[in-house]
Amino acid sequence: MRSQLCIYDLTTGVVEEVLSTPRLIEAPNWMPDGSSLVVNGDGRMFRIPLDAPALGAIDTGHAINCNNDHGISPDGSRLVISDSTDTGQSCIWILPITGGTPRRITEKVPSWWHGWSPDGKTLAYVGRREDVFGLYTIEIEGGAEQHLVSGGGHYDGPDCSPDGAWIWFNSDRGGSMDLWRIPAAGGMPEQMTADDRVNWFPHPAPGGGKILYLSYQPGTEGHPRDRDVELWLLDLVDGSVRTLLKLFGGQGTINVPCWSPDGSRFAFVSYEPAAS
Repeated sequence: MRSQLCIYDLTTGVVEEVLSTPRLIEAPNWMPDGSSLVVNGDGRMFRIPLDAPALGAIDTGHAINCNNDHGISPDGSRLVISDSTDTGQSCIWILPITGGTPRRITEKVPSWWHGWSPDGKTLAYVGRREDVFGLYTIEIEGGAEQHLVSGGGHYDGPDCSPDGAWIWFNSDRGGSMDLWRIPAAGGMPEQMTADDRVNWFPHPAPGGGKILYLSYQPGTEGHPRDRDVELWLLDLVDGSVRTLLKLFGGQGTINVPCWSPDGSRFAFVSYEPAAS
């Protein structure tokens, strides 16, 4: 298996390959200054400068079982990771973007990070509590987690809108896996897609007005790796949806926020089976 880290230009439709590696890497985040991307692989975190692409390890201290639910603070100073080293289940931690000792954020596990509020004060994440999936928020400086919604199916991928008003997510609460949004302050969820596709991981564009997401073929269960998938774009102005790209991927392709700071491009990972 080879991982191909790529950038898609929304204006031209051109795909640029940044890095190809035999290592399994996943879930690119884009630094707010536009200089580099952050990915996970083999339980560790890596930074990839765009001017000289290479995997540069980020020191995450004792946390060496990081999964693909990670991200960068709006000011670029901190990295949030989801790691199971201490607890045996995914737990959310924060550390300096340059590396260092992580600070535990969520007391309850499992918890998988997915969104950071635009003001940098609040995290949005998925939690499983008493075997029920739901969405939660928590202040990074301390306090109890706040419950947004749960029950009636699976919940995943909560990502914050650039104005901080909404949290987008995917759920099968309506019978099939579609995109939803809920007021960040709490309220009733609103269904935003309704088709025969299996839709995951919505990411609002920095400038607003567009949502990037991963779309599986009808009938797909969960969000598996190594599938023929598509990246779709929802236009919130006219409600139109268009396919941007078809690729071999799935789990790891765009699990977390991946837009460039100006919203003109996004990063993703595709996979290529190893030659037999």
